[in-house]
Order: sequence, then C-alpha cells, then structure tokens
Amino acid sequence: MILEQFKLDGQVAVVTGGGRGIGEGLALGLAEAGADVVVAARRSEEIEAVAEKIRAIGRRALAITTDVMDIAQVGTLAETAYAEMGRLDCWVSNAGGADDRVPRTLLDMPERQWDFQLNLNLKAVWTGAQAAARIMKDNGGGTIINISSAAAGVASPFNGPYAVAKSGVNNLTQTLAAELAAFGIRVNGVSPGPIPTEVFLEFLNLSEEDIPKLGERFQIPLGRVGTPEDIAPAVVYLASGASSWMTGHTISIKGGP
Repeated sequence: MILEQFKLDGQVAVVTGGGRGIGEGLALGLAEAGADVVVAARRSEEIEAVAEKIRAIGRRALAITTDVMDIAQVGTLAETAYAEMGRLDCWVSNAGGADDRVPRTLLDMPERQWDFQLNLNLKAVWTGAQAAARIMKDNGGGTIINISSAAAGVASPFNGPYAVAKSGVNNLTQTLAAELAAFGIRVNGVSPGPIPTEVFLEFLNLSEEDIPKLGERFQIPLGRVGTPEDIAPAVVYLASGASSWMTGHTISIKGGP
C-alpha cells in the first residue's frame, strides 16, 4: 500500500528550532505521521508548549532546551534523545535566522554578524548531523533533513550571510549524503520560499496585515506566500520509507519555479 510507506510509526525524530514557526509545523507534522518527537530550541516555554500539542495528538514528546550554536549542547541533545526515547531515526536541522534581524549590505556587515549567521545557519547544521550520525550509524541508520532556503540560489542583497550559509547547507547536504550512505543514513534537504514567520516579518518591517499582498510582492506564480504546513509534508516524505531511494537532494517548495 502506497500510503503505508509514508507512516512514521515507531520512529523518533528530533527537530531543532522547534518552538515556533516552521519548526513547530514540522514537529507537529511528524507527530501526525506517527513519530514521537523531541523538540529543541533555546526558549523552554515554547518547546514545552509544542511538546504538549504533540502529546495531545497521542505521541510521546520531549522538550530539551538547546543552543544549537554550542556543539556540546548539540551532542547532549542527540544523546539525551536516544537515551530517553530509546532510538533516534530522524534529525531535522531547522534552527536558523539572525540575532538582531537588521538588513545590512555586505559592505556594512560587522564581523560579529557574519560569524553569528554562518555559525547558526551552517555550522549548526554540520554539528547536528555529526551528533545524529554518530548514533544512527551504530543503530541501523536513519534520516537527516536540513532546512535550507530559496535565498541560497539567488543574489540576496541585505541578507548576504544568511543566503551564503544556506547555499553552504545545500552542498553540505550533498557531501553528508555521500559520506553517510554506507551507514544507512540518508541526508536530504527542503528549501522553502517566503514564509511569513515572526522573524521574516520583523526583518522586512511588515505586519500580519501585509501577508495577503506578499504573493504579489514576491511575484509568486501560485499567488501566495507559504505556511509551515506547506513544508511539513515534504519533511514527512523525506523521513519516511517513501523516499528510501533518495539522498543528497534538496526539495524546493516556493509556489513556483
């Protein structure tokens, strides 16, 4: 049965940046597909709220406060997830963004901001994959899913470090896939187009009232910006047996070509 291949019953997934926005949508989507979910982010109250929603679906959930820019905390996250939940099947690196959300040209970019964005949006994806793979390779394999961005494939004035980092994530996904295939670990990515999260709106100085007009502003052929619910099905697919012959690829979801 084709639909059986998409079920995640018995799996345990970790979602970083899972306290709100896209991350919350991914965590809930994985739970609805049958997975138990470990939700990680810096804000404890937010991830615990998401964990409660997952429990309400009927799945197990664990909220672990984690700063993904701290490699030791990332390692502890993976080890705790495995110890507390009994297995680790899927790791979703979703945490990302910028600290002060101020648009800047590369000419005006302070070194601290460059380093922060590269560490959060690229280095943390590598450390997450490393921590997860060290457990998965000795326990039957698994899936790693990296959340990239449509910004990776185009010039991104005033948002350069983020776009550079996400471009790196796409290549990192390919390289990890090649290196980890022998251990039964598949590595893929999802590249969303514009999704009006809190960070997105603040960065562009927009409000929720502006959202209906954003499809036209960004010239999206399907006429609207995305939602976390547009991204979650792709992550479920990549975590499931339905994508068992797919690794090293990043799926673009942006309402148009």
